[in-house]
Amino acid sequence: MPKKVYLTTTLPYINAEPHIGFALEIIQADVVARHYASLGYEVFFNFGTDEHGQKIYEKAIEAGLDPQTYTDGFAVKFDRLKTALNLTYNNFIRTTDRHHVMAAQEFWNRCDMAGDIYKKQYKVKYCVGCELEKTDSELASGRCPIHPNKDLEVREEENYFFRFSKYQDKLLTFYESHPNFVVPEFRFNEIKKFVSSGLEDFSISRLAKKMPWGVSVPNDSEQVMYVWFDALVNYVSAIGWPDDMDKFRSLWPVIQFAGKDNLRQQSAMWQAMLISAGLPPSKQIMIHGFITGAGGQKMSKSLGNVVNPFEMAEKFGTDALRYFLLHEVTPFEDSPFTEDRMRESYNSKLANGLGNLVSRVMKMSESYLSSPVDISKEEYEEESWYSSFIENYEFNKAMDFIWKRISEADLFIQTNKPFEVFKKDPGLARRQVAELVLSIYYIARMLSPFMPEASNKIISAITDNKMPSPLFLRKG
Repeated sequence: MPKKVYLTTTLPYINAEPHIGFALEIIQADVVARHYASLGYEVFFNFGTDEHGQKIYEKAIEAGLDPQTYTDGFAVKFDRLKTALNLTYNNFIRTTDRHHVMAAQEFWNRCDMAGDIYKKQYKVKYCVGCELEKTDSELASGRCPIHPNKDLEVREEENYFFRFSKYQDKLLTFYESHPNFVVPEFRFNEIKKFVSSGLEDFSISRLAKKMPWGVSVPNDSEQVMYVWFDALVNYVSAIGWPDDMDKFRSLWPVIQFAGKDNLRQQSAMWQAMLISAGLPPSKQIMIHGFITGAGGQKMSKSLGNVVNPFEMAEKFGTDALRYFLLHEVTPFEDSPFTEDRMRESYNSKLANGLGNLVSRVMKMSESYLSSPVDISKEEYEEESWYSSFIENYEFNKAMDFIWKRISEADLFIQTNKPFEVFKKDPGLARRQVAELVLSIYYIARMLSPFMPEASNKIISAITDNKMPSPLFLRKG
């Protein structure tokens, strides 16, 4: 029976078009999913859309649509990422799905039975951009640092609360016993510091008469669930909880991918909710940085400075976009994206680098070898360094490892000059070319989770012993 692994991204909030910041997250998750699949794991890869809450409600009203019609249209747009980015997710969940709504209500009931839900009147500063309450210590000049262009709202109403404060010690004990729970380590230190400083209970409902677009609170038609409470439950509802416990137990716990603005929600709030509901915490959470614009400003829908991943994939190719986001972007820190940087990287590393190497090697192979190099019996095993980089989410280091192999193959050609050796010693030249063909075969195998189209084209060229059409045409 194959080993199983469960991976999930966060669910993008569909109040605007898909943007390249989220493309980063789902491509990172896709690399890990492909890697584990290549090792023989049965991979459950979850993606989907977060469809409730005030921002969605306001956007739907603004568009003159009922919220369900609005979200139906956006869910289709986000699912198009599968083709545009060549993704392998095999589950697409929507938080408006009937099963998810049922699961969210059951999750609420479990937390309620644990004594962790109560009702109170409260007044709070609220960032609609984050869909989160904000304390004064979290603000910069009186504004949310993530959404500085949005005014904070002051809310005062009676809502249900979750006893987050109850779980401070349990979370810290869990963190202590799971030293790799959050990656990278400096993000783990951030959340441990946050939890250690003391936790405040948080609101988990909204008045339906003010904001009706949400999952109804069990036994209280006047309240709907706070969007974060509802959305987080998708990680368990996606794998059958609570009605298919065999499926759930076979896949849980999960490896989660999330941005740094999700650190608190994913690694503290959600984990406390899981413990409250009597479920084991997540397995691991990978936190990535932001994609920024040229001036270092966060690229986000609310700031209106986003880059459309569909357009970039159309202009440069899917593999080229995947390459940039995996090699030129630092996995855990903020990294800038501009079209000029993308073009420069494309030409130097793909057109002049990988593409040129494959063309040179296969031209010699087609010219000097009478038959294809036999790769059918090659026992390819991923080198330990390469595998560890992927499993530790250090995608740029794994790509560095591959590009080192590309440089070594280029150096072999420059040093040995098989095209000149062939005139004097055809046998030696053929052996050299066969060695180069095997080199690009191993490069293609390592590229497979990162740039699957290029990988397949290289392997097909080797199998057919034909020089392929250029993998990457230079961009002006």
